[in-house]
Amino acid sequence: MRILGIGDWNDLGDMYLRLASNGHQVRVSIGEPAAHGTMRGMIERVPDWQAALPWVRDAGDDGLVVFEGATSGPLQDRLRSDGFRVIGGGAIGARLEGDRAYGQEAMREAGLQTAATHAFTDYAEAVSFIRARPARWVYKYNGDRFPSTHNYVGELDDGSDVIALLDHYRGTWRHADRPGFVLMEHVAGVEVGIGAYFNGEDFLDAVCLDWEHKRFFPGDLGELTGEMGTLVTYRGSERLFAATLGKMRARLRAGGYCGYINLNTIVNERGIWPLEFTCRFGYPGFAILDALHDEGWADILARLVSRDSLGIRTRPGWAIGVVLTVPPFPRLLEDDDPDRGLARGTPISFRRKLAAEELRNLHLAEVARDAAGGLVTSGVLGYLMVATGSGATVPEAQARAYALARTVVVPNLRYRTDIGERFVAQDHATLQRLGWMP
Repeated sequence: MRILGIGDWNDLGDMYLRLASNGHQVRVSIGEPAAHGTMRGMIERVPDWQAALPWVRDAGDDGLVVFEGATSGPLQDRLRSDGFRVIGGGAIGARLEGDRAYGQEAMREAGLQTAATHAFTDYAEAVSFIRARPARWVYKYNGDRFPSTHNYVGELDDGSDVIALLDHYRGTWRHADRPGFVLMEHVAGVEVGIGAYFNGEDFLDAVCLDWEHKRFFPGDLGELTGEMGTLVTYRGSERLFAATLGKMRARLRAGGYCGYINLNTIVNERGIWPLEFTCRFGYPGFAILDALHDEGWADILARLVSRDSLGIRTRPGWAIGVVLTVPPFPRLLEDDDPDRGLARGTPISFRRKLAAEELRNLHLAEVARDAAGGLVTSGVLGYLMVATGSGATVPEAQARAYALARTVVVPNLRYRTDIGERFVAQDHATLQRLGWMP
């Protein structure tokens, strides 16, 4: 196959590496100049993705365009109409993920219950709203303009902490346009994601469940980083899928959605509360799922566009992924100097020579090859790699993932040490008691 990857940060770099190692031709367009060094010497980067389109077209049915993000949905649709085979959520995916109020409306129309969500473009108006309705509120920006560290889950029952934050943002907003954000009613319970692959007409039969760990520190303390590690499985999802993501089939089909989609939810005694869509491959999610695949990414991508089968061969059990970072992670993209910290040029060492299976479970991100062929950090965020492990039980998967993580040696390396522990201690039993998992 010939695969052209298009994105800003080379987020799917590990997928590209694995495709290339299996004999496929891969070229990647990295839109953000600060990220051009990511995987230098490891993948072929093209400066202009449009100039690479004839290369894809010449491959016929073996040519494929993979979009990493969800912001260029209309472009994805145009390329499809021009005859290209495209992995991407299209305009429907961009709107479901980027416009949070619309996403909630789509869920309600599909028959899902949703928490109260209110859209704003004015901080003062949002402050007045909370003063009139004191409660815990969750503040989230629309789109991907700002990192997860800008979002905030309110802690105080009168909403005064969210009001203080909104007043701060109002005083520091320096952009020409107006902010776009939502305030969502806080819902407590077990947070669980339901993910699946959609081929433009239907879901493939591999549906996963995931339990993300978004805070920087163990014990769910610190910044909202996006994701510091995740527990996943491809088994036991039937009831949760049917009650949530499965109900979106008609809307996704009407929009021509093609690719991976995930719905994040909260489950409690009152039912399932869907929070937000991810209409693209998640990271590190895609790498952790790979630990449970019995076939390569080329087979899965081809199946999405060929629609010749709904099956994906996956293994039973569990997989754990641990995100390994160095300073300045988690940096604020618009404020920090990308050369600060250890994110670029720092050598990466290992305590011993890794076996082939261990290398397969180490998923690289912001790294590159130096002149001598060794690995060095080479990115913007300090997001180095994901160590994964799988097993018949969660503790078995944890042991393997952390044993692999401990082999990596980089100055000031950081990672969470509790991925999957809350699930073992309480969440699994809660989901079983409520009848959502076998």
